[in-house]
Amino acid sequence: MEKHFELTDKAFENSFIDCTLDPKIFSHEAHLRLAWIHLNNYGIVQAEENIQKQLQNFVALAGAKDKYNTTLTIVAIKVVDHFMQQSNSNNFKDFILEFPKLKTHFKQLIETHYSFDIFNSKKAKKEFLDPDLLQFN
Repeated sequence: MEKHFELTDKAFENSFIDCTLDPKIFSHEAHLRLAWIHLNNYGIVQAEENIQKQLQNFVALAGAKDKYNTTLTIVAIKVVDHFMQQSNSNNFKDFILEFPKLKTHFKQLIETHYSFDIFNSKKAKKEFLDPDLLQFN
């Protein structure tokens, strides 16, 4: 089990917001958990707004500003939302067990929506690029 699970959802969210979360434990799974928490608490529109702003602050303070990707951030939230709509889980641990491909095959899931590499695109880092293959519902 990853270290971010040592924190409750509220403690995890708060430590991320105030940038006291150890960047070493902010793994891919922790990114997904953050999306799950925000979607659960605030809905998709507010989750997208919150996470973009908070993630930009977090990476700036962690000295990793160049790693922020607007498209990837929004897409990750949309993907988590899509799977939440199909989920029977009421907590993130059960959710990620229900949909392990979010953790293990995330990049492949994203690549079904884009014919180009959003992970390394300079434009995708700066602005949201709509999918050109398969739209998010």
